Amino acid sequence: MLISAFDAVLSDLDGVVYAGPEAIAGAPEALGRLAGVGVELAYITNNASRSPEVVARHIRQLGAPADAGSVFGSADAGADLLAEKIPAKSKVLVVGSAYLRDCVVARGLTLAESAEESPAAVIQGFDPDVSWRDLAEAAHAVNAGAVWVATNADMTIPRARGIAPGNGSLVEAVATATKVRPVVAGKPEPLLFQVAAEQLEASRPLVVGDRLDTDILGGNRAGFATAVVLTGVDDAAAVLGAPADQRPRYLLGTLAELFGDYPVVRATGKQIVCGAARAGVEDGVITVTGSRDDLDAWRAACCAWWYANPRAAGHTTPDINFSS
Repeated sequence: MLISAFDAVLSDLDGVVYAGPEAIAGAPEALGRLAGVGVELAYITNNASRSPEVVARHIRQLGAPADAGSVFGSADAGADLLAEKIPAKSKVLVVGSAYLRDCVVARGLTLAESAEESPAAVIQGFDPDVSWRDLAEAAHAVNAGAVWVATNADMTIPRARGIAPGNGSLVEAVATATKVRPVVAGKPEPLLFQVAAEQLEASRPLVVGDRLDTDILGGNRAGFATAVVLTGVDDAAAVLGAPADQRPRYLLGTLAELFGDYPVVRATGKQIVCGAARAGVEDGVITVTGSRDDLDAWRAACCAWWYANPRAAGHTTPDINFSS
């Protein structure tokens, strides 16, 4: 089975384990099976709105194993980065959750309540209660020269009702008003993955996520194997058109597929074969013998397109024709 090649899973949360308060079907059960096959588990999240203790409690309520020590989040990473950039006791304007404020105070920094206090820095993280006034204060402080750190830059976030704006969308509002870009602490930077693997003493971790531009890019940057699961933001077509640095090693429909044999993908002449599906590229068009609903067809198509475009720097939208 696929998971037997690895000694740890570094899993994203939103879009992989849950969407909003609800579990993604089958995810808790799959994660619960990892200990039985000797595989460690950690959670890597860009959501800076909750503490590791609260996140772990939510995961356990959904039926998956977790404790605070297994949750690695961008709020702590952002506060660590901030503490490296400004002197101790400096004033910081926090746009985000109460937990993010606690993280800042724990690093020996002082909270500012508005830009009028001339804070040395602004740190911005996701919180559903962030308002226009909060974003305006952040813009005023950044325009006045404050250092600006964002815990993450996810443009969207999966919720129970569908895809909603993420912290990156709110960051863009401030960036538009300031013409400044923040330093980003969380994924796709590799640090959270590397710290988690080190604490687990894992030498062969598998990074699992639903987003190419954070989970997969970050895992690739860390030098780890990556798997995208199609239960969140990015679908198979997005995976197909991914730039080279965001391409996963594995394409999975659900977490349960970790416990099955991953199909062999091989080249036969000018075609890529995966299961009963075949794919080839000619004149920039992908031709697939197989069903659009068959994941093996997408695996073959991805391999064929990536082989033809090994160094793509941006997202592509190739023409693709499926035939049975």
